[in-house]
This record gives sequence, structure tokens and C-alpha cells, in this order.
Amino acid sequence: MSLYLTGTFADKAEAVQAIKQLKANGYEPADLTVFSDEPVEFPRGVLDRPSHMSLAVVSGAVLFFLLVVAFVYYTEYNYTLVTGGMPIFSFWPTGVVFYEVTMAGAILTTTVWFIWESGLLRRDKSIPVPTIEPEVICLRVRCGAPAQLETAATVLEQAGAQNVGKLEKAA
Repeated sequence: MSLYLTGTFADKAEAVQAIKQLKANGYEPADLTVFSDEPVEFPRGVLDRPSHMSLAVVSGAVLFFLLVVAFVYYTEYNYTLVTGGMPIFSFWPTGVVFYEVTMAGAILTTTVWFIWESGLLRRDKSIPVPTIEPEVICLRVRCGAPAQLETAATVLEQAGAQNVGKLEKAA
């Protein structure tokens, strides 16, 4: 059973301090979730979550390119149509098809990977999203044990959290 603790901060600097202290106490960035009514940009290194978007997009584009080349090659050799001594498989006449499908693969991979990294597909629906007041930053901490809950509560209070509340995950 996972326990969750939430703390609200009026100032971004207090939230940054709380995140740094929680990370120093062994919490991973995956254990921390920030909620706000407007985007909050933290300094580099505070709550970094690595993204593999560029690798995924290039891999998707290359995969789609190879698939379309294989499909065109297979199609042209299984349904041969000899026209005036031209080669059966020629790269240049089918180059536009290769380019367009490669770009479609890159776009599709970007869309799917963005949805995956945003957490929309993996979000746990049993944990409610806290109600956010205007100009307030809410930090939710996932704790695996009651001892971690006490440590997180102490860190949040020392950092200047206004309201610290406990939340249990529904079964």
C-alpha cells in the first residue's frame, strides 16, 4: 500500500528547497509530483526527469523508412512490370514515398512518445488530484512506508509548507 503526503507552498523557492531535501533523503523524482494552476519552471537539476524523445523519434523514423523500403522492394519484385528497360526497383522514383512515410513515422512516434512520457497512459486513477488554489504550488510525495511518511512530513514543514496532509491510495 502506498501512502501519499501533500504539501502546499506559496513560494517557488520553498518548493525547490523541499524537493531538494526530499531527494537528499532518498526520494526519487518519480516519487514527487508537482501541481499548480500555472506552469512552474524549476532550475536545472531540481526535478529533472530524463526524456528519450529524440532517440525514440529518430528510431521511429528509421523503422518506418526501412519498412516502406522493404514493402516497395517486395511489391516491385513480386509484381514485376518491365517498362522500357528501366530497372524493376529504382530508388529515385519511389523517393517521395520513402520520404513521406519516414516523416509520418517520425510524427506518429513523436505523438505516441509524448503521450507516454506525459503519464497520461500510466496515470494511477485511484489517487485523486488535489484541488489547487490560485498561485499555490502543491507537492505530492509517494511514501512506501510509514517511516518515510514521517520524514517527508518533517521535510515539508521545515521547507515552509502551509498545509501538510496525508492521503492513502484507494485499493
